[in-house]
Amino acid sequence: MKLVSFLRDQEVRIGFLLDDKILEPCLARSSLPPGEEQMFRDATSFIRAGKPAFKLASRLIEQRPTNALHPLEGAKLTAPMLPSTILCAGSNYREHNDEKAGVPMSGKEPEFFIKTSDSVVSPGEGIRYDEMLTRKLDCETELAIVIGKAGRHIATERAPEHVFGYTIANDVTARDRQVRRSESFTWYDLGRGKAFDSSAPIGPWIVTADEIDDPQTLDIKMRINGELRQSSNTKNMIWTCADLIHFFSINFTLKPGMMIITGTPAGTAWSVDHELGGRYSQSKALSPRRAIASRATRSNVKSNPSACSKMRLFKRTSTR
Repeated sequence: MKLVSFLRDQEVRIGFLLDDKILEPCLARSSLPPGEEQMFRDATSFIRAGKPAFKLASRLIEQRPTNALHPLEGAKLTAPMLPSTILCAGSNYREHNDEKAGVPMSGKEPEFFIKTSDSVVSPGEGIRYDEMLTRKLDCETELAIVIGKAGRHIATERAPEHVFGYTIANDVTARDRQVRRSESFTWYDLGRGKAFDSSAPIGPWIVTADEIDDPQTLDIKMRINGELRQSSNTKNMIWTCADLIHFFSINFTLKPGMMIITGTPAGTAWSVDHELGGRYSQSKALSPRRAIASRATRSNVKSNPSACSKMRLFKRTSTR
């Protein structure tokens, strides 16, 4: 099942992607038990409703009521959900750690920072390039976990039970705000460097967990203006999705509608910024009017992507 959100009559609706169609469940009221349409008010309501909503959606998908179908072509997709909290894990791929200046704990435990729904933008929506905030904007394609069942102190082996699904996210970063250096010492300001307007593009859809046999076997790629910048596989994570669910559940009760983003592989612009501790050559910094495409797919199954998100950079217009 692929869950999308889209605009119709200036309101955000949820739907289920069926090849080249979107099924809007709220238009199939005649097929729904009385009052059950509230399960489909928005993505978070659907996720929180749990198994009864999933079973009802599966039945609608099987029935495919024609009055509830819209063509995908021309639909205005929004972010598939607005997470209440985005829990972020940094330095989770050794290849990324090798390309940058690390801090003492890099690779020893997940870096822990938070974004909010205020950071979220939709697929195809612009990422703001604000020179008052940063002159070194960078992107990081990441697999995102959508929590579907509440829990605290979740054991690693039970973690998959708490997953609703997966999507793609881009951890847009103000690199010159994040990375601070003094002689040979480096530290990170993850607050100012990571959380700001348009710093969390997600989507375009959420793939439910039953369609992903193993989240540690997904290819993950990012292209900028068609050039392949990142190419790896989630098997290369230091901490698996289950490890991260356990890790974050020590601090928070994980709740339906929360999201965990799982770190990025090598290929960031940071890798070539020697001023900030990059270890490679050839400049790859982002600038306005760049087109960014992020993708996560099952390995060797190119025709069935988990998600592919496209967005563009635009320069902030001063209001002064």
